[in-house]
Amino acid sequence: MALPRSSYDPRRVCINPFPNLNLDKYRRTVGVYLAGALFGIANWVFLDAAIYSAHARVPWGGDPPVHVTFVDWVPGICSLLGYIIIHLIEKDRIRGDGGFGDSRAVWRARLFLFIGFAFMAGGLAGSVAVLVLKYIYSDYDEMFRYYGYANVIQNGLLMLSDVILWMAQTSSSEYEYNLTL
Repeated sequence: MALPRSSYDPRRVCINPFPNLNLDKYRRTVGVYLAGALFGIANWVFLDAAIYSAHARVPWGGDPPVHVTFVDWVPGICSLLGYIIIHLIEKDRIRGDGGFGDSRAVWRARLFLFIGFAFMAGGLAGSVAVLVLKYIYSDYDEMFRYYGYANVIQNGLLMLSDVILWMAQTSSSEYEYNLTL
């Protein structure tokens, strides 16, 4: 049995702590740029698959057995709608700050937030369902499964981008002053 390290804290969950990235005043800017990069990569991956599908040729001749159709676009559209809905909501309204006075406004904002996240989760689940039912279950070649993988990657990166942007927008910036009397 090994002896515990001298810096061991029994309240910790992980043995190895997460790295401490001290970005201080650039935290918000880095988060916004990272979320934008992930958003761009997500949509680029799916558009690459759609363009590749439109110009696909099979080595053995003839037409390809499968193409990217509207069914493949639906999960990405749902995730994009959820992304837009989530970022249309004012963050202070969700917390009940800002003296809005109407408790129903806070409830409606939280309901709207839930609907946005439900759209995003539905998009991710739909992309996995399309991958399994259309590409894997039908036993297409690996070159055609890329269309389904790209769909799942797009929706996963959109969700990750949304979380990063949400955290970046809720953090305080160097230009924000909180004055309390």
